[in-house]
Amino acid sequence: MSPSQSQTPNAPAARIDPRQPPEPYLSFWRERHLCTLTTLRPDGTPHVVPVGVTYDAEAGVARVLARKTSRKVAHISAAAGVPDGPRARVAVCQFAGRRWATLEGRATIRTEPALIEEAELRYQERYERRPSPNPDRVLIEIEVTRALGKA
Repeated sequence: MSPSQSQTPNAPAARIDPRQPPEPYLSFWRERHLCTLTTLRPDGTPHVVPVGVTYDAEAGVARVLARKTSRKVAHISAAAGVPDGPRARVAVCQFAGRRWATLEGRATIRTEPALIEEAELRYQERYERRPSPNPDRVLIEIEVTRALGKA
């Protein structure tokens, strides 16, 4: 995104390379902001909930910690069908004033303790607190396919 786009209030949103985002966009994802996760219900309507998100541009992955019994996890699991099947389409978004950023991609529910631990550490780095222990925690891992925003 060029400096003029980020400073001009009516500039169009920029498509961004999710693996090599410009520094202002990446910096925005490092700041402490509440985000939203949008999943699709079985009837196709959107389900939007507040979440904490971490973004690893180098890996092309966004991560959301969740309780395994949550509706967002159920929606992703239902859309994904069976293990190794198609992954659910989701989006995460954050905004602050006129700055906003959206990551779209395909989500997978991960239960591996090492991946959850890594996600907790990344969450702690961004949100400056470690999530409380939760034996029902899973990881929503999003393979980012599109990035948009005005940061």
